[in-house]
Amino acid sequence: MSEESAIVERRISYEKGALDETSAAADPFAQFSLWFDEAQACDEILEPNAMSVATADASGAPSLRVVLLRGVDPLGFVFFTNYESRKGHDLAANPHAALLFFWDRLERQIRIEGRVERVTSAESDAYFEKRPRGHRLSAWASAQSTTIPDRAYVETRMRSEDERFAGTDVPRPPYWGGYRVVPSAFEFWQGRRNRVHDRLVYERAGSGWEIRRLAP
Repeated sequence: MSEESAIVERRISYEKGALDETSAAADPFAQFSLWFDEAQACDEILEPNAMSVATADASGAPSLRVVLLRGVDPLGFVFFTNYESRKGHDLAANPHAALLFFWDRLERQIRIEGRVERVTSAESDAYFEKRPRGHRLSAWASAQSTTIPDRAYVETRMRSEDERFAGTDVPRPPYWGGYRVVPSAFEFWQGRRNRVHDRLVYERAGSGWEIRRLAP
């Protein structure tokens, strides 16, 4: 069988769960917490907090990458990065993003859309202090998303920053910190047999949420 045929013929029957309006939480944050806890409890999921983050620049050109969720609060979902990276430039021009969690072992995914804001300096400082020293050094050593000549270049920068901060704490760079995605919509997807999947959408309705079912 050719590689193309193998892709075309690949089939998986999703049969591990179901999702309906009677069992789903009324609040999408509560439903997220329920599913996230189950993802964390699944030993076969390496990083349950890995999520795809989609952004777009001022012209609307999209960009996508995987980052790690580092916090959830009543306002939204928090991740940290270099503000001067590509996603940082995108968000400065167009402060909206979409998130995607996909947990194949549970046959589930969650889509989240919303506006994006920077977290406070205090929040960024508090998280940065919890990072391993090498991770803090890399925030100084790497001008994220810029072109570099080779691997040796950034390794040399790491050694230089290690020497610069020898014997002292490594502070947070001013160009590094957190973003919070403040949701306007969630979609919870549960795989089902014969591709008749369950899809429930939560959308803002005043101070609460409206739940709708989408065709699979």
